[in-house]
Amino acid sequence: MSDPLPRDHCETHIWDMMLRLGIEPGASVLPPLGLRYAVAFHLREGCTCKQACGAWLARAPTEVNFPPRFCPGADILFELQFDQPGLLH
Repeated sequence: MSDPLPRDHCETHIWDMMLRLGIEPGASVLPPLGLRYAVAFHLREGCTCKQACGAWLARAPTEVNFPPRFCPGADILFELQFDQPGLLH
């Protein structure tokens, strides 16, 4: 079965979602966060919610507090959002 969206759309979706959640893309090089970024991108490869993700990104505001519930990577995205460098806990 072929993917209905080209791979570049899927990669754009994860970056757009991270930016809306306030997740710093450059933080992937930090040792405590690198593995979580890798997991988020790995989950994206097998994601079955690509159409829903594109629709969510089309209507969601530029800043959101939580990843959408349908996202299989919602938990890891929440962790990345919470553990951003410089974030006061």
